[in-house]
Amino acid sequence: MTRFDPETLTFNEQGLLPVIAQDHESGEVLMLAWMNAEAVARTLETRKVTYWSRSRQAFWVKGETSGHVQELVDLRVDCDRDCLLAVVRQAGPACHTNRRVCFYTSVKDGVEIEMMAPEA
Repeated sequence: MTRFDPETLTFNEQGLLPVIAQDHESGEVLMLAWMNAEAVARTLETRKVTYWSRSRQAFWVKGETSGHVQELVDLRVDCDRDCLLAVVRQAGPACHTNRRVCFYTSVKDGVEIEMMAPEA
């Protein structure tokens, strides 16, 4: 068993790596966001998933304002150490559009099809 060190991950030129959030019960892919080494460390310490907002250039604790918190169940590192899978317990919708997941649009035969409406 090796002690985990976020600095051993392979970050891009901006010091970030993609993180896929997956629901621990259903296995649904909820969203994709970004983390830097500090966001990884904060997530592991608090068990509340913390991302790096590229647009605001600031840490973003998922659900901090909406209440749609992601509680970390497991954090998995891919084989190249350049992507993470956050297995989470999701409270409410994961998407900022108020949908359960961010991947609600399907492309079939060159046509976009919206597969779910926002939650009420």
